[in-house]
Amino acid sequence: MESIINLHIEKLPEGYYLATSDDIQGLIAQGRTIAETIEIARDVAKKLIEAQADEKIKKYRTITDRFDYPLVVGI
Repeated sequence: MESIINLHIEKLPEGYYLATSDDIQGLIAQGRTIAETIEIARDVAKKLIEAQADEKIKKYRTITDRFDYPLVVGI
């Protein structure tokens, strides 16, 4: 099963990127690039969801044949 989680990504003054999410409490990921940050966030999210599954927290949306994807484009 796959879930959609919205990430907030910001560039830090040191040049790194930080990802957090309002959808999963405790999700924090930092990387040198946006792609690396997203990959780390994916791994952290998976571990947090698995840990929360034991508590039967099922508030994440499941991917179906159609869904919206929040795409951030900087100009």
